[in-house]
Amino acid sequence: MRFLYPYCVVVLILSTTQLLQAAEMLYPLSVAATDKGPLYVADRKLPGIWSVEQGKAASYFTGSKVFRTPLNAVRCVTIDNEGRVLAGDSSTRDVYRFEKAGAQPQPLTNGGIGIPMDVVVLKNGDLLVSDLELHQIWKVPAAGGKPTLFAKVEAPRGLALDQAENLWVVSGTADQLLKVSPDGKVSVVVKGRPFNFPHDVVVLDDGSAIVSDGYEKALWKVAADGTTEKWVSGEPFINPVGITRQGQNILVADPHAKTVFSVDPEKNVSDLLKP
Repeated sequence: MRFLYPYCVVVLILSTTQLLQAAEMLYPLSVAATDKGPLYVADRKLPGIWSVEQGKAASYFTGSKVFRTPLNAVRCVTIDNEGRVLAGDSSTRDVYRFEKAGAQPQPLTNGGIGIPMDVVVLKNGDLLVSDLELHQIWKVPAAGGKPTLFAKVEAPRGLALDQAENLWVVSGTADQLLKVSPDGKVSVVVKGRPFNFPHDVVVLDDGSAIVSDGYEKALWKVAADGTTEKWVSGEPFINPVGITRQGQNILVADPHAKTVFSVDPEKNVSDLLKP
């Protein structure tokens, strides 16, 4: 009995440590936001999705470590027109929708996508999904169902829609930034390979765009004529990957920094998970 008290103390310390570790992001790849409300962050190593409010992260959905289970290999997260969370998962080759907080994720394509790298939502509610494995952009009905081909694009990664519902696509091949018209015609925005390892893109109101570049630890500005320049680079970025807009700010998921940054129009960078 004399060893019981120290044993309990050890167990308590270990449990507390585990709880603290569980509240920290492990490998955030993608971030979704609206102008109001929580952020949602896809964490590949959680695996699952965090919700972030007032600088605090809490688990929105934590998947299983078992392969071929929902969100075991989550790659991306977004929010649909009704405020519901969507997530792409390469483990089950599907896109999932959460009807509400606390609900189980509902598969939308019955495993009809290879590696879903990003998802955007059209005004009519349909989804466009980049598939890195099959080298194409899929269209998925708003209610779910069999994906149909929207456009063939080599090595597609991040996606963004502009005000005219043109789809901007980051590509890992010869021309690194493309645009797909609503009728599926592909054109080049940025010729050649000025970026080192581009991941994601957002489109600004003036027609310019921002591209994240993990190897350069940078965000690039792409002018309307396709010319590029580094916009923000270096610390505190380590490997900026997924980006999205929140108002006039750019949110950046950085898996190596294990956090989400916010960059304002004056290029000031703040860590959203630090007070």
